[in-house]
Amino acid sequence: MDRDFIAVRIAILTVSDTRTESDDVSGKTLKDRLLAAGHELADKKIVTDDIYQIRSVISQWICDEQVDVIITTGGTGLTGRDGTPEAVKVLFDKEITGFGELFRQISYDIIRTSTVQSRAIAGVANGTFIFCLPGSSGACKNAWDDILQYQLDVRHRPCNFVELIPRLREK
Repeated sequence: MDRDFIAVRIAILTVSDTRTESDDVSGKTLKDRLLAAGHELADKKIVTDDIYQIRSVISQWICDEQVDVIITTGGTGLTGRDGTPEAVKVLFDKEITGFGELFRQISYDIIRTSTVQSRAIAGVANGTFIFCLPGSSGACKNAWDDILQYQLDVRHRPCNFVELIPRLREK
């Protein structure tokens, strides 16, 4: 049985102490890709790499019925103020451990052993899927092109995340 495409409402959060809307290449990469795939941009924000600011925005989106998926970019490294995983992981009802594992496997083919420095994670909170990606536009491109575009497409078989989003289950 063929399925019709279902647009998912996705919010993008760029975590950076230096980026602005004009030079947010990673956020733009994700926005362009999700729109090209037929999804809806629910919201897009930039916050500094502060766990409480990150957690505040993510918490608001988790409670917003107009947001199905959240993708963050930045703050997943090992240096300085990188704190996205610490900010977000405590909000998860369930962690999707396979996402980080698969992301690092894909990254290994491109950046070799440097992929061990990535703390990309994913999980579900209040029925909202959350994916935390590194801040490089290449990492965002790879995560979208090799994982997210398929898992956020209800036509992808044998299974996908869209089938698990509460708002979209009955469609």
